[in-house]
Amino acid sequence: MTQDIVVGVDGTEQARAAAEWAAAEAVLRGAGVRLVHAHEPWPDSVAHWVAQESEAPWAEELLARTADALRERHPGLSVTTELLSSGPVPGLVAAGGQGDLLVLGSRALGGVAGYVVGSVGLTVAGAVERPVVLVRALGDTSPHGSVMVGVDAQQPADAVLEFAFEEAARRHTGVNVVHAQRLPLYATLGPAMVPDIRPTVAPEIERSLEDVLESWRAKFPDVTATVRVVIGSAGLELVRAAGDAGLVVVGRRTRHAVLGPHIGSVAHAVLHHSRAPVVLVPHD
Repeated sequence: MTQDIVVGVDGTEQARAAAEWAAAEAVLRGAGVRLVHAHEPWPDSVAHWVAQESEAPWAEELLARTADALRERHPGLSVTTELLSSGPVPGLVAAGGQGDLLVLGSRALGGVAGYVVGSVGLTVAGAVERPVVLVRALGDTSPHGSVMVGVDAQQPADAVLEFAFEEAARRHTGVNVVHAQRLPLYATLGPAMVPDIRPTVAPEIERSLEDVLESWRAKFPDVTATVRVVIGSAGLELVRAAGDAGLVVVGRRTRHAVLGPHIGSVAHAVLHHSRAPVVLVPHD
């Protein structure tokens, strides 16, 4: 059964873009949208100066206004709202676990610096055991462009590939499967020092990926899947490979570190620097 797509709303331009992306995605899925606002508790030092209910009217009006705008642009779309009182991280984690997707906005810094997901967004993305989408404010949030998915050729995750192929099928587009291979330092010194193994590494990995994709191509015969192997830092190369992709899909292992949820360095780099919306898919 299809569940709603949950969106965190906070009044920012990025959150509005996230809500619009979620609405377009919900139309493709035949799902609804659930808008939530998570209340940020006041610090103890100032809490006694502020009425605890002071934020509620503003938040309720924000949710209602956002919902009305989505319904106007997407007639027939089911949009519900909820004001969460348990704080941003626990509230969004709980709400995200009740939907098919959790969608959040990411803030642009511009240039090489990339885009700030924020501590709340990173913590939530590492804790929710459902796919989390990070959307930056670009203006055009309609589903277009191919789907790019980063894959580990040695340990391809079915959940990540399944999400990518399903999205491509919904959008009537193709899937670009990319594996980034970092070689040891000595392998990049060139033939003057050691034989250059790069020309032989990529074809071997490509053949391995083609074998992995055989069953997915059979399951999704209308989705064209291409394979690309790039040599270098996985995070940087995946961002470069994304190019004009309409959606970037990466995986996150569900095991948690001692100090809390962790999304991994590759996913972290892609989340901060990809121009396209990024989906973080948890897997074993």
